[in-house]
Amino acid sequence: MALDALFKPFEFKSLKLPNRVVMAPMTRSFSPGGVPTDDVAAYYRRRAENQVGLIITEGTGVARDASLNDANVPRFHGEKELAAWKTVVDEVHAAGGLIAPQLWHVGAAKGKDVLGKIDSPSGLSKKGGNPFTEPMTDAEVADTIAAFADAARNAKLLGFDAIELHGAHGYLIDQFFWEGTNVRSDAFGGPTIADRSKFAAEILKAVRAAVGPDYPVIIRLSQWKQQDYSVRNAETPQLLEAWLQPLADAGADIFHCSQRRFWEPEFEGSDLNFAGWAKKLTGAPTITVGSVGLSGEFIAAFGGEGSQPASIDGLLERLERNEFDLVGVGRALLQDPEWVVKIREGRNDELKSFEREALGVLY
Repeated sequence: MALDALFKPFEFKSLKLPNRVVMAPMTRSFSPGGVPTDDVAAYYRRRAENQVGLIITEGTGVARDASLNDANVPRFHGEKELAAWKTVVDEVHAAGGLIAPQLWHVGAAKGKDVLGKIDSPSGLSKKGGNPFTEPMTDAEVADTIAAFADAARNAKLLGFDAIELHGAHGYLIDQFFWEGTNVRSDAFGGPTIADRSKFAAEILKAVRAAVGPDYPVIIRLSQWKQQDYSVRNAETPQLLEAWLQPLADAGADIFHCSQRRFWEPEFEGSDLNFAGWAKKLTGAPTITVGSVGLSGEFIAAFGGEGSQPASIDGLLERLERNEFDLVGVGRALLQDPEWVVKIREGRNDELKSFEREALGVLY
């Protein structure tokens, strides 16, 4: 019976999902020159054909020169790029699926293919580092906010069912949240997490104005950063509320709460995870994510560590008691488009192990 919780429909605003499974965004780097190919469209269609409730695409760059640091990651601006995304949307919808793009700016996260001046709140890529670029000017901040809004507007025009903002993992929006990379003294900085949330709040306000009141807006957040896995934006529930509530007030509908391991409690004295606390404090729907269905977490996977299929019984118990609303599945779906169907039909013996080599293939 617990499995029923995963396959219960979910509705919020215009979003009507057949189940609670969300394909988590995962960078794939299969879009040469930033243009998604027909293979990319087919990759997403296969997940729609196999009952994924909502597909969130890999991160896709907004219209700033240095929004991406890999030339094979897709962009979300330009005539060719948007036409290719239209093909993706049409393929997913033809298979009965729903899809949202993840709108992304990497900020000061270094990579091999950065073009133009790097955008960064304070010129820092990590806490305690030396500035390696100039902080964003007021004009650059305003242009970046507008770029996110334009991308959201285009997503709606292309027929996407929702959008997600990437505000996690040490990328640009998260660099504004993090006191280690945001030492600004203007309106977009300050000593508190509420102060440093203004950049994200202004993006959310601009996005909301661009898409209207009924279009679902998701924001992905994390405590950890790729620059420092142990760092936290909010050490207490009170600070978490001070971080999240302004984002909800500004237009965030759903919080996508990224953890490396979804089962880990967020604060001492409670077994609620990050998504559980976000829902409790704001009342907003939340997505939990982090090593769902696998024995090992994804950071280790990049180092070559494999993961075996793992029970989701604990996840189902949390979902059944409404700790969170939706479940983000990453690597298990990256390597196996049929993962949802296999779970629903009890074909657990057919679930696949995850190996690093899967990152180099569009299954």
